[in-house]
Order: sequence, then structure tokens, then C-alpha cells
Amino acid sequence: MSDGLLSNFHGIGFALESNSMESGKLILFLIASLAVTLSPGPDNLFVLSQGIHSRRQSALLAAWGMVSGLSVHTLLAVLGVSAVIVASPLLFAGIQAAGAAYLLYLAFVTLRTGAQLEVEHACLAVSDAGMFRRGFLMNVLNPKVALFFLAFLPQFVMPEIGHARVQMLLLGGIFMVQAWICFSIIALAASGIGSLLRRRAGFARGLNIASGLILASLALKLVFELMVS
Repeated sequence: MSDGLLSNFHGIGFALESNSMESGKLILFLIASLAVTLSPGPDNLFVLSQGIHSRRQSALLAAWGMVSGLSVHTLLAVLGVSAVIVASPLLFAGIQAAGAAYLLYLAFVTLRTGAQLEVEHACLAVSDAGMFRRGFLMNVLNPKVALFFLAFLPQFVMPEIGHARVQMLLLGGIFMVQAWICFSIIALAASGIGSLLRRRAGFARGLNIASGLILASLALKLVFELMVS
């Protein structure tokens, strides 16, 4: 067998091995992404709370708004802005405080809706654009998501391929797709349960109050973390 033919076989073998390693790393990234997305946390609780007391379309828009916020964190990580935020305790705390204040505002609005609005109008209190904006701001104003992306994405970048920033953008896109699927399922399930319970006036108001209390608890958790940090 000639040296040229042996060289071709070695080249094919290396290419197959590289492709196998790349596929394995992508599968590992997808599994890790699903585990992170489905683990209990502020994002899941927010989508759950919006789904319980909102119409199906509104709940989905809130979930999609959160996923859109992930694109901001991906770009910040790729451009190195997230590293600047994490390195500045004052800036990190400021963004976290803004997120806590926004959650408290949402909690107040939701609790007021549950106490004052008629049941049939409660779900229409926030426009579709408003629900999308809620989800988007909820995600963008959480600096821990920026910290997570900064630490998480580079772990799955393959230096041997090159173009690390392009890889991070692609990984961020994959994370967004699986988050979109997971959040949509949570929103649909919560909205389905909520629609059954909302048929009774007492349950409808109770769902709004429960949703508001969830948002308030998330805000207080952020405030507590700010105080002890």
C-alpha cells in the first residue's frame, strides 16, 4: 500500500474522529442546557406564574420574551461585555437591584389585578406586547444569566476548530432553541391548568394573588442576595 494511500486513510480517520468529538460535545452541551433550563429557578417560576394567571397566547409571549433576552446575554458574552459586568461589583449589583425593582413592580401590578379587576377582564389587563416585554426585561435584568453564559458557553468551544466567537454565537443559538421549547411547554401546561381554575371567580383571583406572591418572593430573594454580598 503506497504512502499516499496510507496518508489518505489517516486523514479520513482523523476527520471521522474529529466529527465524533464535535458531535459528542454538542450532545453534552444540549444535555447540560436542558438540565439548566428545567432546573427550578427564577426563569421557570416566572414563566409558570405568567402561565397560571394569563391567556395561553400571553403566557407564550412572556416565555418568548425571556428567550429573546438570552440573545442579549449571548452577544454580551461574545463581545466581552459580560466580563466587564462581572468584574465590577457595583455594576453587577446595580443591574441586580434594577431586576429586583422590576420584579417588585410586576408583583404589585399582578396583586392589584387580582384584587381589583373583574375575572373576565383580569387576563386582558396586560397587552401581548407588554407580556413579551415583561419576559424580555425579566431576563435581561438578571446579571446572573450574564455570569452563567460567560462561564458556560466557553466550556463547549472547540479551539481546534477556531472562530471561537462564532462558536459561542452558535452555542447561544442552540441554548435559545431548547429554552424556547422548554419555556413554551411550561407556559402551555400552566396556562391549561390556570384556564380550568379561572372558571371560578375565587380561583381566578387566587391565581393572580399566587402569581404576584411568586414574583414578590423572587424579588426579595434578589434583595437578600444583594444585602449579603
